[in-house]
Amino acid sequence: MLGAAIYMLWGCIGASLPSHAGAEPVTVFAASSLKPVLDELAPHYETKTGNPLILSYAGSALIARQIQLGAPADVFISANQSWMDHLAAQGAIDPNSRFDLVRNRLALVAAKTLETGSRDLRRVLATQKQQKIAMGLVHAVPAGQYGKEALEALGLWHELAPHVVQLDNVRAAVRLVARGELGLGIVYASDAHKNPDIDLVGLFPENTHSPILYPAAAVTGSEQAEQVLTFLRSETARAALRHHGFVPLFTEEQ
Repeated sequence: MLGAAIYMLWGCIGASLPSHAGAEPVTVFAASSLKPVLDELAPHYETKTGNPLILSYAGSALIARQIQLGAPADVFISANQSWMDHLAAQGAIDPNSRFDLVRNRLALVAAKTLETGSRDLRRVLATQKQQKIAMGLVHAVPAGQYGKEALEALGLWHELAPHVVQLDNVRAAVRLVARGELGLGIVYASDAHKNPDIDLVGLFPENTHSPILYPAAAVTGSEQAEQVLTFLRSETARAALRHHGFVPLFTEEQ
């Protein structure tokens, strides 16, 4: 049943994509937090290579399962190491192609309508206990897993857990806070970077959660993945990633 649902989802996505006669399309399955930067980079890739780039976004857990069940992806970019490790253990990615693309930070954000009265992250969480907190699924979505780790490290998880609204990807959490439907959100720093619709309260200390690394790799059997992975190491990609609040972890020569 899960497999059928995933293939139906992919079919709906693929049906809406434009065709490019004679070109070699390349399909990238990426964590939803990468959507703004990859959408910006796609035209540059297509101009440089002449090949269309098909981008599919969701939580890392969902797209990893899609790939495991045979969805037609060439490249996988995860928001944590564990889902890439999972596919590696299944033989679904080429381990020699794997590299860490970027680093991110974890942020507490607030709706524009919420008067937090402070930029002290711990104080805001302590004084706004009546607010619902948007975050990813804590057992599947990397942003949710990092968020739970951080709240546990600060000794706040058990007190705040009843107020957490868990969502299937971090972009959904951002949208709910931006619309003012929820007062607070635990998202990535890149989601808050230059986002006029939410207020950045502060960044969680990096020692409160696992390192937020985004590995990229070719899906086993792909003949088009190398071109995309090379492009993602280019200075064009590095500049765009920095502009969107990520920290590139590679050089063009790597």
